[in-house]
Amino acid sequence: QVQLVESGGGLVQAGGSLRLSCAASGSIFSINVMGWYRQTPGKQRELVAQISSGGNTDYTYSVKGRFTISRDNAKNTVYLQMNSLKPEDTAVYYCNLKTRIAPYARLYDYWGQGTQVTVSS
Repeated sequence: QVQLVESGGGLVQAGGSLRLSCAASGSIFSINVMGWYRQTPGKQRELVAQISSGGNTDYTYSVKGRFTISRDNAKNTVYLQMNSLKPEDTAVYYCNLKTRIAPYARLYDYWGQGTQVTVSS
């Protein structure tokens, strides 16, 4: 089993910055992707950014150039540095871990409890 513990959400003015952290513990295989998703009421959860165990990153278009995802493999922790925040970034942000023991093996998918990010105009 895997646990994901998030921190760093809060209230910030437009143009400000926040840094989210997510620490993973438990059975994490070497093949994994850690990421951040966000969700607002009435909308589907969407991918914000993700980073593989090899360091490859992927961002949704609306945050490119403003958000940076990084990870510390020794600590099994992923970070999301959010700069130039906009009111439309307001959402509950969820940490996600996808991991498998080998290519084409069963994929395990875990979620954090979510942290609120509110950007005021």
